[in-house]
Amino acid sequence: MNYSLIHANQKGLMTPAPSPLRRLLNYSRNYRFRFWKASVFSVLNKVFDVAPEILIGVAVDVVVKREASWLAQWGIVDPFRQLAFISALTLFIWVFESLFEYLYNLEWRYLAQSVQHDLRMDAYRHVQNLDLAYFEDRSSGGLVSILNDDINQLERFLDGGANALWQVIAAVILVGGVFFYLAPGIALWAMLPIPVIVLGAFYFQKRAEPLYALVRDRAGELSSRLTHNLGGIVTIKSQTAEAFEALVLEKDSRAYGDANRQAIRVSSAFIPIIRMAILGGFIATLLVGGWKTLGGHLEVGTYSVLVFLTQRLLWPLTTLAQTVDQYQRAMASTSRVLGLLAVPIHVEAGHRVYRPSLGQGEIRLENLSFSYSGRSPLFEKLDLTFSAGKTTAIVGATGAGKSTLAKLLLRFYEPTGGNFLIDGAPAKDFTLHSLRQAIGFVSQDVYLFHGTVRENIAFGREDVSQEKIRWAAQVAEAEEFIRALPQGYETVVGERGQKLSGGQRQRIALARAILNDPPILLLDEATSAVDNETERLIQKSLERLGVNRTMILIAHRLSTIRRADRIYVLREGKVTEEGTHEVLLDRRGVYAGLWAVQTGALA
Repeated sequence: MNYSLIHANQKGLMTPAPSPLRRLLNYSRNYRFRFWKASVFSVLNKVFDVAPEILIGVAVDVVVKREASWLAQWGIVDPFRQLAFISALTLFIWVFESLFEYLYNLEWRYLAQSVQHDLRMDAYRHVQNLDLAYFEDRSSGGLVSILNDDINQLERFLDGGANALWQVIAAVILVGGVFFYLAPGIALWAMLPIPVIVLGAFYFQKRAEPLYALVRDRAGELSSRLTHNLGGIVTIKSQTAEAFEALVLEKDSRAYGDANRQAIRVSSAFIPIIRMAILGGFIATLLVGGWKTLGGHLEVGTYSVLVFLTQRLLWPLTTLAQTVDQYQRAMASTSRVLGLLAVPIHVEAGHRVYRPSLGQGEIRLENLSFSYSGRSPLFEKLDLTFSAGKTTAIVGATGAGKSTLAKLLLRFYEPTGGNFLIDGAPAKDFTLHSLRQAIGFVSQDVYLFHGTVRENIAFGREDVSQEKIRWAAQVAEAEEFIRALPQGYETVVGERGQKLSGGQRQRIALARAILNDPPILLLDEATSAVDNETERLIQKSLERLGVNRTMILIAHRLSTIRRADRIYVLREGKVTEEGTHEVLLDRRGVYAGLWAVQTGALA
């Protein structure tokens, strides 16, 4: 799709167009051929749709004038043959009207499906590349609302509203042209309501724009509330907060309904105004045209054409209110979607591919600084070295910055200062994909997807063999409990792995991390939810895996890091101690105090 526009916005190379429609057209310019093809079909359908009214006037002229009719001037003198010709022409017109209706429906719907698919995928890919700081300030439900509801709103406009708009324009031009050809004086009276309707549409658009923006915001808040409540259903039930959450949801739902009602009040007032304007034009045509026909200044057939065409000209304008309503909803949604696409990506990435082998993967942090947005620095001039092929542990009290450090190593955040080097090269020189592929990561907050055990272990890898999956499960000490599950590796774990215990989820996550045999392993409290026996078995497996592999262990339970080659103790974002387990115990500092708390002894 049109990524150049997105990246230009991110780099500040261009000013976003003030109109959501202009931004949408710029974004979807790859679909211009299909757009114009659908538009042509819409116009041709309207051409054949207007033609029967003209044929009615010709038929009336034949019945009234017979051999002296307008059609007789073209060589068809016999009245019956004239009517037969009109009937054949009517059949031809209806066939082509139906054909072009089929074609415009096909093209507009294909266009709607294509645009909404590509827009959703571009937005989703962009969201995946945003740094974690963006997600910390926003709800997942709000993002889901943009990626789903807002894009669907745009699809609905392309599916119906765009065609309706073209057909209204075509009807005004075609019917107006016939009017001015047959009776210029009456045409002015018939056209009189159109400026009122158009001005009313612009006025409505201006009034409705902020209202529909509010509707989309309220829809996002409602979606966010539902997502959070369904995700936290266990907490809601355990805290007996069902009634409380129902009241909160009712408040959000009412706010969404109130916002919609404000927009509906404006849109509903527009239709009666259009109807009154149409009535004025129709009465003017009926009276003025009838008066001229009675006076012999206008043919009966022509008068019949004008009466029918007045309705054909003005009545479709009643749909303009609905079309403008759809347009405003679509533009409000477009602003939210394209606004999401314009969010800059702060984590810089290069184009080099990082492909280390076992024994490589040295990581150095030099004078590293980092702070969350609007908060005091968490790290200032931090120096750490994770030697290649060695095991390094990070310990410290809660809030010391251990998990944040793991996210920095994975480049989920961009440091605010200092250098992050990997094998001597700046980490930002490498692609994020290759860098993260080289690091097997297990978080303390294990997330399993709704699917089977096998799918969760092989997550993101389509061509992995069952033997490799079993190997990873065995190393993670998960093979035994997996085989005991009802369907073994094909057992569905439920959303977030709710059918499994915390220790089982953690072992599956560990198996997932080591499946590709990565040269770097980063484990953030990877054994915090397992029992002592399982921890001992996993520790033995990790010792085997740690040979010639860079391992970084972030731990609260010090028993898991006793054999680490180097241990760093973090306190308030700074390294206060470093050394081996034995050296740190001998110093009788912070580490020794933590060990004493956990074991009751200093040795």
